[in-house]
Amino acid sequence: MPDVSRTHLVLIPSYNTGERLFSTVAAARAQWSPVWVVIDGSTDGTGERLQALAGSDPGLHVSILPTNQGKGAAVLHGLREARTAGFTHVLTMDSDGQHPADLIPAFMKASQDRPETMVLGRPVFDASAPLLRVRGRRISNGWTQLETLFAGIGDSLYGFRVYPLADLLAVMDAQPWMRRFDFDTEAVVRLAWRGVKPVNIDAPVKYLTAEEGGVSHFRYGRDNVLLTWMHTRLVIEFVFRLPGLLWRRLRGAPPFQP
Repeated sequence: MPDVSRTHLVLIPSYNTGERLFSTVAAARAQWSPVWVVIDGSTDGTGERLQALAGSDPGLHVSILPTNQGKGAAVLHGLREARTAGFTHVLTMDSDGQHPADLIPAFMKASQDRPETMVLGRPVFDASAPLLRVRGRRISNGWTQLETLFAGIGDSLYGFRVYPLADLLAVMDAQPWMRRFDFDTEAVVRLAWRGVKPVNIDAPVKYLTAEEGGVSHFRYGRDNVLLTWMHTRLVIEFVFRLPGLLWRRLRGAPPFQP
């Protein structure tokens, strides 16, 4: 098993992921310690089973939320617990097997080398990726580039990334958004506004079929409405932030530093 880190942990939010959760957690634990899982009101029994496993694995910590609150809310719960425990950085990854657990050490090292940055996965798609999802994220990425004045965010939606914990908590505690599917995108925009530089690392993404145990809670209508509302808010706020962002970019100040 890997050595226990006192600064960086893996955080996995999960909602009704079924059996795939256990292979995801096992893959993460093989690469890193500790691994924390936040069960977001799941009704599939995975929380209780995972807690039983954590009883014999000191590198695994499981929290169970009584009701489903959304990905961002589950991450926020984990962040607050991690701050109390003294951690400084959190790598988030999805519970459905899409993210490459074998790259956890490389992402953590990049964060340890430059702890003031956010280390973002830049997805490399294979033939399993739905074309509509691939094309749709280009729209969100385009808006994100504009909203951050082209600060260098490689992908706004890929949730395999390392955050500086204090900065992310400050951003989330300051406003009521980022509690559901809007979390990943709004987090990187607001962190860039805060001066946190993005560092991008290529990482494969795998879309599993139902036969392979893949589970998706993405709903095209509902979640695209949520993203549209989010970008509307961010663009309006960007207009007011533009003079400051331009000045920082001209001076090479964070997040525009080398």
